[in-house]
Amino acid sequence: MINTALNAFGAQVVLASSNDEAHPPENITDGKTETFWLSTGMFPQEFIIRFPDNMKVSLISVHSFNVKGLRIEKNTLEVAEKFEVVAEKEFEQTENSLQTNDIPLDGSTATHLRFLITSGYDHFVSVHKVGVQA
Repeated sequence: MINTALNAFGAQVVLASSNDEAHPPENITDGKTETFWLSTGMFPQEFIIRFPDNMKVSLISVHSFNVKGLRIEKNTLEVAEKFEVVAEKEFEQTENSLQTNDIPLDGSTATHLRFLITSGYDHFVSVHKVGVQA
């Protein structure tokens, strides 16, 4: 399966609620788990991934650290507004390894995916990689 949430396929992070120069939001779409986006504390935190076209979404995988609550929303518009909730999940805490969570969806289409981190196991969370499969 091809991960369409990569900058190599035209996906890009168009909004992030926090920005650390050493760990920018663009790291989410580089396909590597060694790089990551780091929040600057406080919740909620969010980021939005935009695809070049409407993409079919059947499965989303999230590789993260210290994320507790996550809500995923989508839209099919040219602009990043008017989202609808497609999934909510609570992640289990991991001590010394990344959280890897697969979230199945119904195969509907999306131009934007909004990831809203509603809570964490610490003040700071990191998102290392997001995968989207048709």
